[in-house]
Amino acid sequence: MITDLNGATLAFDRTDNHLVILDQTLLPKEVKLLHLSVPDEIFEAISVLRVRGAPAIGVAAAIAMAVCAKNIKMQDKQEYFTRLESIKEYLASSRPTAQNLFWALERMMATARQVEYLSISQINERLADEAELVLNEDIAVCRRIGGHGAMLLGDGACVLTHCNAGRLAAVKYGTALAPVYVAAEQGKKIHVYVDETRPLLQGARLTAYELADAGIKTTVICDNMAGSLMAAGKVDAVITGADRIAKNFDAANKIGTLQLAVMAKHFGVPFYIAAPKSTFDPDCASGNDIVIEMRSGSEIAGVWRESAAVPPDFDYNPAFDVTPAALISAIITEEGVHYLHE
Repeated sequence: MITDLNGATLAFDRTDNHLVILDQTLLPKEVKLLHLSVPDEIFEAISVLRVRGAPAIGVAAAIAMAVCAKNIKMQDKQEYFTRLESIKEYLASSRPTAQNLFWALERMMATARQVEYLSISQINERLADEAELVLNEDIAVCRRIGGHGAMLLGDGACVLTHCNAGRLAAVKYGTALAPVYVAAEQGKKIHVYVDETRPLLQGARLTAYELADAGIKTTVICDNMAGSLMAAGKVDAVITGADRIAKNFDAANKIGTLQLAVMAKHFGVPFYIAAPKSTFDPDCASGNDIVIEMRSGSEIAGVWRESAAVPPDFDYNPAFDVTPAALISAIITEEGVHYLHE
């Protein structure tokens, strides 16, 4: 992926105090970097999916807290912390389902509280250091996910994925595509079938774009072709990411993931979730407790079309569905491959 971020999709510009992101709403037609520094523009970038993908949202949130903290002009420490808490809560409301968003914001707030005895400028430096640590950890964690997942893929394997959980959904390697990238580094030839992922086409626009850029064989399919592909014996494994994983291992991911898991179970195809440990929510007992983000029906009616294709009052557009743990073969994390039904 050609940007001036050394192959990354977001960065922390400490010199100018900016969160730098690749605007994913413009891909693949235009590659544009955005330099963000105030809560409103960062909130907008997360909510309209200029930055998206659970790990990337988490890293962006951590950097955002550091950037916004430095811009707080209050000299009274109590007022400073009140404003910082307000920024944290505001950014947390940008998207309700992605666990990494809340994890990163809480981590940054805890960092500030741990050193509240320091001066405000020193606290800000600690927050900036922590944001850089979150970013570098994400790269390392995704690389380890890739290493564990690559062991599941033989040379010539055909992988089906949904939405985008690759480099564009993290800082680098990604989650669901990390095993593909690491397998390619190992010299394996992998063929990836990419669901287009309606209604926002994250698969067709983003996953296919980054895989092609990496030289990996890629075939885009309509979402309703996946069952036919599995029935024909052309899928060796399904790998998707997750935005939140409950305590019982139910997993929320982009809408359409559940039907893939059901079909994979029927056709005997392994169904894997790849996600960092930060995506696990220990306070969420099961998938029934996961809040599902509902988005505007205009995304179905008009986005990527010159004119609306459905009635304008269409208002059912859940961004995610929940795959029960019973349908998941294993979860791939930075710690290894965790089989659920041995």
